[in-house]
Amino acid sequence: MLPAPVTREATLALMRRADLVVATGSQANVRAAYTSGTPAFGVGAGNVATIVDETADIEAAAEKIARSKTFDHATSCSSENSVIIVEAVASAMREALARVGGVLLDAADKARLQAFMWPDGKLSSLAIGQPATLIATRAGLLNPAAGRARMLLVEESGYGPAFPFSGEKLSPVLTVYTAQDFDHAREIVRGIYAYMGAGHSVGLHTRRMERALNLGESLPVARVIVNQAHAIATGGSFDNGLPFSLSMGCGTWGRNNFSDNMNWRHFVNITRVALPIPERVPSEEEIFGSFFRRYGRK
Repeated sequence: MLPAPVTREATLALMRRADLVVATGSQANVRAAYTSGTPAFGVGAGNVATIVDETADIEAAAEKIARSKTFDHATSCSSENSVIIVEAVASAMREALARVGGVLLDAADKARLQAFMWPDGKLSSLAIGQPATLIATRAGLLNPAAGRARMLLVEESGYGPAFPFSGEKLSPVLTVYTAQDFDHAREIVRGIYAYMGAGHSVGLHTRRMERALNLGESLPVARVIVNQAHAIATGGSFDNGLPFSLSMGCGTWGRNNFSDNMNWRHFVNITRVALPIPERVPSEEEIFGSFFRRYGRK
């Protein structure tokens, strides 16, 4: 621990003298750790998107999304920031989200909320970690239901810097997209993560388990969280087997050097004792055979 007052210079000195640095928080902190000269683990940016497909248990999905989105006022990097709903169940899912406290804003209130949350293009501290009711008051929203909301919902169709609601919001504000089908939903997630959140994780509410494998194979994510409250499940749970952690690596997708849930194994140096074993030298065919058959020999 550093004595008060804690300064940037003292923090950098501490990192240089440590054996290992684990950095979380802002990406500036992570970059400082990586450049300290000390071996470091850092985490990537969160901006979780969750897909609700046409086979999902709508009521269960809405309850889990609300529980996750309102946990600690959505300050967790594992809190859903966007939900992508397949069109066939879009109406039913919006109604289910309303039943668990979500209030969908009209275009005018969406504009008011955007102006409040990003007054100068940067997410305002007045919105971060605040309850939806207080955000609604501070933003001057006209919808009276917003004053009783657990979550504020805004509809969006684009992603990137010109669409700030497609990014991480660190507040109980949930962006809602509508997709034509599952494949379209996956591509919306891809677009969102190209802007922010690559490497972290994606949520999926479905009865078709093969779709989870599809997302894992095709998206830049280290975790696919299926039919669970994302902010609770992604950091490990007694019913999913992931290591318990508040630090999730995002791999090279998120400019990290690991893609696991940070756990005790990352703090252990392992010494291996190597003894002679019977030699087995692979043939050229075993090593290169499939390559040669596909591309030929030169």
